[in-house]
Amino acid sequence: MTFTAEQAKAAFPDEVVTNAVTRLVKVPGLDKPVALITLDNGHDHTRPNTFGPQGLVSLNAAIDTAFAAEPAAIAVTGKPFIFAVGADLSGVEAVADPALAREIAQTGHDVFRRLTESEIPTFGFVNGAVMGGGLELALSCHYRTLSENTAAIAFPEVFLGLFPGWGGTQLLPNLIGPDAAVTVIIENALAQNKMLKVAQAAELGIVDEVFGSADYLEQSLLWLAKVVNGEITPARREIDRGAGWDAAIARARAIVDGRTKGASPGATKAVELLELARENDLDRGYAAETDGLAELLMDDTLRAGLYSFNLVNKRAKRPAGAPDKSLARKVNKVGIVGAGLMASQMALLFVRRLKVPVVLTDVDQERVDKGVSYVHGEIDKLLAKKRVSPDGANRLKALVTGSLDKSAFADADFVIEAVFEELGVKQKVFADLEQYVSPEAILATNTSSLSITAMASQLKHPERVVGFHFFNPVAVMPLLEIVRAEKTDDAALATAFALGKQLKKSSVLVKDASAFVVNRLLLRFLGEVLVTVDEGTPFEVADKALEPLGLPMTPLTLMQLVGPAIALHVGETLHGAFPDRFTVSENLDRFVKAGKKGVWQWDDKGNATVDPEVAELWQQGDAPSTSEQVRDRALAAIAEEIRIMLDEGVVAEAQDIDLCLILGAGWPFWLGGITPYLDRAGVSEKVNGKPFLAPGVASVPLS
Repeated sequence: MTFTAEQAKAAFPDEVVTNAVTRLVKVPGLDKPVALITLDNGHDHTRPNTFGPQGLVSLNAAIDTAFAAEPAAIAVTGKPFIFAVGADLSGVEAVADPALAREIAQTGHDVFRRLTESEIPTFGFVNGAVMGGGLELALSCHYRTLSENTAAIAFPEVFLGLFPGWGGTQLLPNLIGPDAAVTVIIENALAQNKMLKVAQAAELGIVDEVFGSADYLEQSLLWLAKVVNGEITPARREIDRGAGWDAAIARARAIVDGRTKGASPGATKAVELLELARENDLDRGYAAETDGLAELLMDDTLRAGLYSFNLVNKRAKRPAGAPDKSLARKVNKVGIVGAGLMASQMALLFVRRLKVPVVLTDVDQERVDKGVSYVHGEIDKLLAKKRVSPDGANRLKALVTGSLDKSAFADADFVIEAVFEELGVKQKVFADLEQYVSPEAILATNTSSLSITAMASQLKHPERVVGFHFFNPVAVMPLLEIVRAEKTDDAALATAFALGKQLKKSSVLVKDASAFVVNRLLLRFLGEVLVTVDEGTPFEVADKALEPLGLPMTPLTLMQLVGPAIALHVGETLHGAFPDRFTVSENLDRFVKAGKKGVWQWDDKGNATVDPEVAELWQQGDAPSTSEQVRDRALAAIAEEIRIMLDEGVVAEAQDIDLCLILGAGWPFWLGGITPYLDRAGVSEKVNGKPFLAPGVASVPLS
């Protein structure tokens, strides 16, 4: 044990300490009591148990007490609904001393390993949320039970740019096999931190038994007694340390290469440690984890990951600039103008989250019927997956209707348009709506690039118009750009933010500026890449130039996903607003008119080549760039655009830019959105003369 109590307090003075308390419990069938260690930080379930230095010292003392009692067994459990969710990340952010980083890494191993090497049987009673270091604590015990209502089970470390560093990379593959461990530690983490379900955790062998939540602790103790008495011997699977392990590591490397392009040191290190776990030597494995953790804790990439974590879990819950929520009006009915795919996706989201009437309109009955039918069909899919009950499905379907008559909106409190992306069309829609809706009804637009002020300019009540920009697919993408036009009042804005929260979206307040945040930045980025292609850079070179960032997809793949026609339209809007920085590629215009959807065509093995028709119609110059030159130009362009947007007040701070790119474009946590990367790479200083973020924000603080 590295830390003393005094040293632990000095290391993380603001730690919310998870105290560990040991009590002796008599269990039928056992002559000796069970030493039950309970983890509790004194807060309710909204502040989960975490481990900082003081928490580890407390757990170590509780284990001392448990051993001293010479019990029949030792069990560790948590407070109601929470086992433990890992290291105290808020404390980690402040670590500036490499020696302290190593102490933290070593101490977790020292304390948890006592349970692994105990001659007294040890049990993890996982009674609720368990992630990261909490899961490593459970794995350090000899046996595990799990409550059937556990909501979160995961190793999120690789998602953050780290790796499970308190035993996870060594214990898990030797318990459930290397391939399953790759899924849990790497694949799930890099799939936007996908959680395990209770049944999956049991099927994989992470836990030995699952018990109902009502009498979980009692059932776990009775099961413990049977294990101690030899009546039950939990199964342990045979581990393939040969070809099976080779295949698992090959799959891990392929996932990491595909998802991160080598840009996440934590993911790369996780693969190395899983390979080392083949030896099943805890001395070597834990020493390697400690070395790796001590090194990564002092790496700016991890600090960017923690910065991202805080943006998503803290800043997104308290949007900068949002009006007082008491000003929000209640929404008891929603109207949607348009019944196409985007409108139908919105209707599904509104009815599922709000459970209020939702009515769709369009220009003809066929389109209306198609939109309503889509929503009903998606509800039927939810029913088939047992995500809603039969009664619930019927109620939801009854709430979604269609009408050609806009008087159906007369009693709607919130009406959103999702029609053709043309200013005159949207102005006409709003003018028509104003004849039917009440003066207090909020009029919203899902426009991705057009001026909301211009859209509202001809209305009697422009103050109730607000931008409500979803990202596609609506059900999946968590970002909502809420746009304040020149005359939008606080009540309309507060209602939009309250609605966003009800829809379980993360909302960011954006000024009414062309293409807002995500589309503006992506088009500046993409536009710079397309310019280099127009100049003569081969498609392959330009498209791979940004791989070192580890973005979720390449620029040309992104264009294909968004749709070239949409990219062209938004680009034209931005060119109209900022002609000196946004160009309209004549090649892209020809590309769209030719009906092409993408540059690449794929064979049955997943290999991409340039579509010959695209190569023929794309007229290139004779001034090609290297990958490095393309990357430098794209990064300089986005750094310039971010600085201009901040100067214009499009969002409150650089943090909101990063939050938008993480939640709206899926940019990775370890990148920190984009501004930490630009600062770290020296691009911010070179282009703008100063970094975006203060020292110690998304970087190792100065000691």
